[in-house]
Amino acid sequence: MPPHNNKPTRLYTMGILSKINDYMGLVKFAHTIFAMPFALIAFTFAIQTTDAAFSWLLLAQVVLCMVFARNVAMGFNRWTDWRIDKENPRTAEREIPAGKISPRSALTFVAINAAAFVVTASSINLLTAILSPVALAVIMFYSYCKRFTAFAHIVLGLSLSIAPAGAYIAATGTLTFAPCLLSLLVMTWCGGFDIIYALQDRDFDRANGLHSIPSRFSVATSLHISIVLHVVSIIALIGFACYCPQCWALWTGVALFTACIVLEHCLVTPTRQRSIGIAFGTLNGLASITLATFTILALLFC
Repeated sequence: MPPHNNKPTRLYTMGILSKINDYMGLVKFAHTIFAMPFALIAFTFAIQTTDAAFSWLLLAQVVLCMVFARNVAMGFNRWTDWRIDKENPRTAEREIPAGKISPRSALTFVAINAAAFVVTASSINLLTAILSPVALAVIMFYSYCKRFTAFAHIVLGLSLSIAPAGAYIAATGTLTFAPCLLSLLVMTWCGGFDIIYALQDRDFDRANGLHSIPSRFSVATSLHISIVLHVVSIIALIGFACYCPQCWALWTGVALFTACIVLEHCLVTPTRQRSIGIAFGTLNGLASITLATFTILALLFC
């Protein structure tokens, strides 16, 4: 009997994996590390400091909401901006302008994830159900902001800041001051590092009538605004830390997070911008994961 030819099956499997990889690239799934750790901090804080009961199902629902919301935010952003991305040499190879994913397929992907987000949020409690469309509106509104305001970076930060507040609401059904401090931290931290990231497109944005802090102000002024936002982030972090159990792990996390932010501004200056990729991706990812690790340890064991 001749050997069975598995080539068509392998090609089909490779095609599926390639398409999954395209969608992972579309939503920059690796960038989930910017908001997910803060959602986990807020969730753990709620469980440890209130009478909220822990369950693996609830944790899974929170994580799924984070993933679905992230997919909506990035997928919709890529859909609204694909014509702009096509003209920008830095972004021309993104999935939609490069033809890997069609605009219609991207929008369908967004719609599926938006529906999944609302359904999952509605299965948690009444408040998460009521607020789920509001959260979607905020994260989708950001995609249009560069067309009319230089402060789109703050709107991006606001959309990411929903994560810790949403996780706390999921666990408790309410919202208090402490998780709001965590949301303020996320909003100003993300707004600050997005300004640094936008330095790469300063000339393109100016030439095409797009709005951002770097396209409106000088590089030096833009970086000063970023520093001010990050100072607010550190203040908000210290404020939140005061509500947590006091121990070495907590303040080690705060110190390491702060060190990452300081190093970010040491790497990117008005005269040196070659390390924007490291400052934006590596350092901010390290900052969020490190802070979450040490803060959650403090909440669980101190």
